[in-house]
Amino acid sequence: MGTGYTYGTGTAVSPGIPAAGLLQRLALDEPEFETRMRESLARAEKWLQATAHESLDPRVAAITGHLADAGGKRLRPLLVLLGAEFGDPWAHGVTQAAAIAELVHIASLYHDDVMDGAATRHGVPSVHARWGERAAVLGGDWLLARAAQLAAELGPAAVHLNAQAAGRLVAGQLRELAGPAPDEDPVTHYFHVAAGKTAALLAMSLGIGAVQAAAPAPVAAALTECGEQLGIAFQIADDLLDLTSPAELTGKERGKDLLAGVQSLPVLLAREGDAPAEAGLRDLLDAGPVPAAALPRALELFERSQALAETEAVMHRRLDRARTALAGLPDLPARRALLALCDYVALRTS
Repeated sequence: MGTGYTYGTGTAVSPGIPAAGLLQRLALDEPEFETRMRESLARAEKWLQATAHESLDPRVAAITGHLADAGGKRLRPLLVLLGAEFGDPWAHGVTQAAAIAELVHIASLYHDDVMDGAATRHGVPSVHARWGERAAVLGGDWLLARAAQLAAELGPAAVHLNAQAAGRLVAGQLRELAGPAPDEDPVTHYFHVAAGKTAALLAMSLGIGAVQAAAPAPVAAALTECGEQLGIAFQIADDLLDLTSPAELTGKERGKDLLAGVQSLPVLLAREGDAPAEAGLRDLLDAGPVPAAALPRALELFERSQALAETEAVMHRRLDRARTALAGLPDLPARRALLALCDYVALRTS
């Protein structure tokens, strides 16, 4: 983005970890569970591809199906299917709900890439880079509309959850664009943005899976809260990875967010610190986006600062909240998978 404050791209899982690979990490040597989830993911992928490409005009289908074709982690469909495990995972509409979650996610990427000026996404040219900004915005709008239509076929609960998530996504983007209000704490603003841009859809994914599978209402509420806390933890982990992990692990240049002037949580906490390293960082950060020539110095100062440790502590508190939300749920493979996902987020930054 060229104006306002930015808090990263909202990508929840590091590149190179597709849904199948992530599922293998989470299945915890439970072959029957893993097989069922793989088969369900394959059905959800068919729904997604058919919907994204369904326009009779091949030019429109090329735009709306572009990022669906490019792949991705498919974390959100996986969360829908995990949520459904707490009810009847074979219930009507569960697979459709998984496709809805990914359609909304992909639509948000179309809009994100326009706002951020991103040239690529998932290793291919972004939609706006290939077809222009207007096509990207309209393509994202089409995907959101199609997700809403699919939700309408599932009933009022799905409509409500889908509309709520879409509204929170847009509100998060708008708050990011506007930046903190004059009297607003920038860290508080960061969490409002992260809740809208990242957590909203993870919470919706777990929640809609549980609701569509007719899980008890308290179970659906607990899963929704787990997704909310996981989403914020994922965003914080991405902030940390930008500053600490080499490009071959994350798929993007280390310090890219600093070069773009992203107001990540480590940046905000560094601005508030009083250690010598934080003072040096403020001198660099107050001038705007860090120049490429100063990036090695900025990364060195972050390594010596308290900001990274403080950020990691905040992330772990969010993960603890996610685990607490799961505490009262039945001891199913899906619950163990979600706990493993919390551990995975923590391991990404260790």
